Amino acid sequence: MPFRPLSRTLLILGSLYSVLPACAQTNNQLRINQIQVIGTHNSYHAGFAPSAETLWKARNPALFNGLDYRHLPLAQQFDAGVRQIELDVFADSEGGRYAHPQGSAMIAAAHLPPDPDFDPHGVMAKPGFKVMHVQDIDYRSVCQPFTACLEQVRRWSHDHPGHIPIFILVETKQEKPRGTVQLTQPEPFTSSTFDALDAEIRSVFPPDEIITPDDVRGQYDTLNQAVLAGNWPTLKSARGKVIFLMDQRPVGPVYLAGHPSLRGRVLFTNAEPGEPDAAFIERNDGPSADITALVQKGYLVRTRTDADTTEARNNDTARRDAMIASGAQILSTDYPANEPARWPGHYAVTLPGNVDARCNPVNSPTGCSAGSLK
Repeated sequence: MPFRPLSRTLLILGSLYSVLPACAQTNNQLRINQIQVIGTHNSYHAGFAPSAETLWKARNPALFNGLDYRHLPLAQQFDAGVRQIELDVFADSEGGRYAHPQGSAMIAAAHLPPDPDFDPHGVMAKPGFKVMHVQDIDYRSVCQPFTACLEQVRRWSHDHPGHIPIFILVETKQEKPRGTVQLTQPEPFTSSTFDALDAEIRSVFPPDEIITPDDVRGQYDTLNQAVLAGNWPTLKSARGKVIFLMDQRPVGPVYLAGHPSLRGRVLFTNAEPGEPDAAFIERNDGPSADITALVQKGYLVRTRTDADTTEARNNDTARRDAMIASGAQILSTDYPANEPARWPGHYAVTLPGNVDARCNPVNSPTGCSAGSLK
């Protein structure tokens, strides 16, 4: 190592120490819409059991191929750096609506051996929101019911104090069945159903562990005004908390009824830019330029880096790379780092440097240091 005069060494060290406090100060001021994290799509999805797999491979190969992925338990996803999960919920106010899926009968009719019981503890017979993808067909989950999934999140959160906030995307399932298979009619989501959904969330997470629309709106008249003014919480104040987001845009007006600009509500709606409730926006298919423009304005954006196993089967990284560069704060995938695709190329989605979160490439301030965003 070349010799340096003591005065020059002290000068270099002084420069480093002058930069470090500036980086720390920048990160303390960093807001939660100025980071980027990896999320999982249908995070509860346990995949098909053996006989169900055989049945749907034969009956509808295209359907099967699109659903041929599965996730590890939620805690293991968080351990690997996932900071957004998606839970699909079906209303079941009386209990038992989804306790006897048609899939079991179809398996028996096909003379296939019965699959392991998907509900050994009788959870599906009790009232409350249930977590699954498609009733009667794709109904196995790594957690059940909805409150049990949330309890797993909270348990992991308490075991890892100070973590990057966890975004929980909630998709409300109520579409009427279509096609030749007679599926169970889902219960519709009304304003009172959404009241019950909020209540279930609040039964698990106390107010000081949730970031709500009221927290973001502050003294502004609308949520949209607050977001455009940059009023998202700082990352420092948001650590250890959760944020609930709504997936479907069509149910937004029902959730908003009686709650203008989401006053008193728990979830952020998937809103149209400029609407009073606009803070969170989905752009699952891009385009990346649209996402970048929304991020620059201050909105929180979720996009998908892959879908229906298509990119994974072909190891096609073009969509993934474009979405990462777009600045979308939440990058949803079926293949996080610890669950790569099994097909050649082993498609997976990670942030540069394989970190849990990074400074947003579009809107983070100069001086943001990814090293402290754990």
